[in-house]
Amino acid sequence: MGTPEFAVPGLKALVENQWDVVAVITAPDKPKGRGQKTAISPVKEYALSANIPVLQPTKLKNPQFLEELRQLEADVQVVIAFRMLPKEVWQMPPLGTFNLHASLLPKYRGAAPINWAIINGEKETGLTTFFLQHEIDTGDIIFQEKEPIYPNDTAGTLYERLMNKGASLVLRTIESIAGDTLKTRMQVFTDELPTAPKIFKETCEINWDRPAHEIVDFVRGMAPYPGAWATIQGTAYKIFEVLPTTDANLNPGQVDTDQKTRLLIGTKDKPLSIMAIQAPGKRKMNIVDYLRGNLMKG
Repeated sequence: MGTPEFAVPGLKALVENQWDVVAVITAPDKPKGRGQKTAISPVKEYALSANIPVLQPTKLKNPQFLEELRQLEADVQVVIAFRMLPKEVWQMPPLGTFNLHASLLPKYRGAAPINWAIINGEKETGLTTFFLQHEIDTGDIIFQEKEPIYPNDTAGTLYERLMNKGASLVLRTIESIAGDTLKTRMQVFTDELPTAPKIFKETCEINWDRPAHEIVDFVRGMAPYPGAWATIQGTAYKIFEVLPTTDANLNPGQVDTDQKTRLLIGTKDKPLSIMAIQAPGKRKMNIVDYLRGNLMKG
């Protein structure tokens, strides 16, 4: 059960290692892009190429879907980047339903663990497989693997590494379930644990009153998608890369530019140099190319 690109390596690993994948459950096809052409999910695309039956329910409690699921007689269900499952679904297989989550649970439970780990300045994250329970991301842990977060990582680069690393963890989990060699452990929750809530447009707005290093991590954690943004001189720009500098003494949000090679914005402590920017309706550009064709006040 999965939809985006993140779920494909895990599915592919199962198929290529001769596990009997009886079906794939993924999101319904939907219009995409300017032409609104019908697009299929990356998981469905791979499933069709591997001749695996595909189910695309709009409602997971639909009696017809639940009956189709029962008739598959799956021993175990694997969930990677899918929606929240009702109890009727995750309790169905005799060997359980497990999820691959892109954090070291119980830290960063929620929809956007990769983004929030970088935004919060973490130096390490990882992957967890765990059995599903009623409350989201709270089930017993099966396996975990750590992954460093490098200073130049973005959500995009970390996503790629965790996506590919996750395939081997899914395979290891399936092998342990089939071989009855599991030793799970309960998650322990405290109020201090960071979470990973869903990201909305307003979440992505840069607050220039924050210290420079926090804004650097925020921009990295939002890049390349959904993209941090800020209103500069009345226009909402997406900001993809910033670097600290000491070239000016600016108040938070104050702009300084030479109109040629640099665009600086003040923060709580030191200015940030904007390195990559995207104006509304335009493509992403490095700051030198952008200033060459666009006038900004400094």
